Amino acid sequence: MLEITYLADHPHLVPTLAHWHHEQWGRINSHKTLADRLARLQGHLQRRAIPTTFVALANGEPVGCASLVLHDLPDRVDLTPWLASVYVLPQRRHQGIGRALVRRVEDEARALGVPTLYLYTPDRQQFYAHLGWSVVEERVYRGEVITLMELKIKD
Repeated sequence: MLEITYLADHPHLVPTLAHWHHEQWGRINSHKTLADRLARLQGHLQRRAIPTTFVALANGEPVGCASLVLHDLPDRVDLTPWLASVYVLPQRRHQGIGRALVRRVEDEARALGVPTLYLYTPDRQQFYAHLGWSVVEERVYRGEVITLMELKIKD
């Protein structure tokens, strides 16, 4: 059984998620240490607020996560808030967990009255497009080509 819940309800999982983030995105944000990621996630231990993080649990075990953050690209602080750090364990991918995490963040944004949500991805454009996200622009960020996308939140 899959459950998507606030990381705030499972603070003992912060080190696990920090490790996942460090392994997955360390190449893009190489200036961030594991300790930086731990500290950032400690700031996400809240509900119905930004920033917040959700964790996907399958039979009580963590299998993925996603966050709602104010900013995710340093030079685009005009765009806010962002879906960020969507991650699913490699052996659990293609089972709908990523989609469930994205939808949960979208629901949270909707509940907070957010009109538009943003994300960037280097390689998952089709996944997000299939979920209704639109391309805003393509650009280079820290040496990697990324796609900036948006979703208009509807009630």
